[in-house]
Amino acid sequence: MNKISTTELIEKIEGIRACIISNRERINSDAFLVHQNYTYAAKNLIDYLSLRTFDFRVKQGNLSFLGLSSFANAERYVLTNLDNIIYHLKTIQGQSVQELLSPEKSIWNFFTTLELLIKNTNRLFGEGNNQISTRIMVTLPYDSAGDVGYMTDLLVKGMEIARINCSHDNPEVWESMIDAIHKAEKQTEKHCKIYMDLPGPKIRSEEIHILKKKNKKKGDLILHTGDRIKLYSTVGELQEAIDKNTSEKTFAALVSMSIPNIVGSIDVGNHIWFDDGKIGGVIEETFKEYATVLITKARAKGTKLKKEKGINLPDTQLQLPSLTEEDISYLPFIVKHADSVGYSFVRTAYDVKQLMEALSRLNRMDIGMVLKIENKDAFNNLPDLLLTAMQWSNIGVMIARGDLAVELGVERISEVQEQILWVCEAAHVPVIWATQILENLAQTGLATRAEITDASMSVRAECVMLNKGPYIMETIITLHNILQRMETHQNKKTGTLRQLSFANNFFKQDAERFS
Repeated sequence: MNKISTTELIEKIEGIRACIISNRERINSDAFLVHQNYTYAAKNLIDYLSLRTFDFRVKQGNLSFLGLSSFANAERYVLTNLDNIIYHLKTIQGQSVQELLSPEKSIWNFFTTLELLIKNTNRLFGEGNNQISTRIMVTLPYDSAGDVGYMTDLLVKGMEIARINCSHDNPEVWESMIDAIHKAEKQTEKHCKIYMDLPGPKIRSEEIHILKKKNKKKGDLILHTGDRIKLYSTVGELQEAIDKNTSEKTFAALVSMSIPNIVGSIDVGNHIWFDDGKIGGVIEETFKEYATVLITKARAKGTKLKKEKGINLPDTQLQLPSLTEEDISYLPFIVKHADSVGYSFVRTAYDVKQLMEALSRLNRMDIGMVLKIENKDAFNNLPDLLLTAMQWSNIGVMIARGDLAVELGVERISEVQEQILWVCEAAHVPVIWATQILENLAQTGLATRAEITDASMSVRAECVMLNKGPYIMETIITLHNILQRMETHQNKKTGTLRQLSFANNFFKQDAERFS
């Protein structure tokens, strides 16, 4: 790392600051037509995206050499942080700083912006019960409906937000769950927010017809690397193939998908993933009614594929609405019973506007709206999604790491989740850390070292989501202990601040003249 003079460092940082101001001024004014809760946050988000068009590694090292606060924790107050650095650098050089605002007089600083983030977090998630800042969300299982004792145990152990996945069950079951939660709240004198996920256009395995005995175990389909399956657009087309007995013995099974007409969008060579990436394959051939899939990834002893498991097609351009007719039909129930709604498979700013309009028609402008970042488009469009969502009064983001890892590649998920955390902090938007948190513990009662480490990293989010499982009570206790310990060591994050690709894409300009 190269050492540069203090004078040169001041010049470079002042140049960066001027560029940030210029970028903010040339942004379409519509970007700042946001709800009053996010007036400062929207401007700071633009500033942060502008900041991240630069590579700061050399400058950050030189600031650390001088014993100064660097750029690494500047997300919430970008311009103030730059002004503070310039102020101290000029003080070191003995230059006049009369024209500069001293750090202690800045309106938006470390403390005031932290208060703003906490305020936005409390609005979405409510005040915490657990004397830690990170909230605990738990997905409710079907058999919890009407079970007040079970809900009471969840609250006592530390659940603060109950998640109902509207991809499963029905309004009668959901209402029974919610009624049990409210009764448990009264018994425990602990409050609990209700969060409901819209199903969205999630492609799932629907019907499965096993052709080979070697692929059948206790009635379930077991797939091995090298197996081939036929993938049908509808159950009807699958059933017709069974009735006509047209399926060759070379195929392990026939599988139908939950959304019609998907096969027509798939191309030969496209990758396909089942059940959050547990099974991988590639499209060999496509026909009008079905596509053939070669399984390229599975456990050595085979991997089970069951009904209602997610299907991802990361290479395929699917023309699917983010807000489906089914979603719209559920919204009246959700706005009546829930504190926040999760927007599944959101991709564009237009998608966000659609949900805001639908909620406005139902007169629930106060309901929390959580954007679930679970596909490539949502990640690449994150700045636009946030700026559009800021027109709403109460927003959050969920890092849906399962689908996101499948869409972007599992090796990228660590990098991607960090970037989402940084950008959301710049926007003062609370984040839900989701997918497979302590999953082995919840399912088997035994935690792996890797998932304990993963859970410890979740302290940087404002909320952590646990999935259901037979050992969920022990899992909540373990997560609470981890978060309690980690909060004494870490608040949000630190980083080296290399360039962000989507920040560059947002501005479409070359920032090397200040690097």
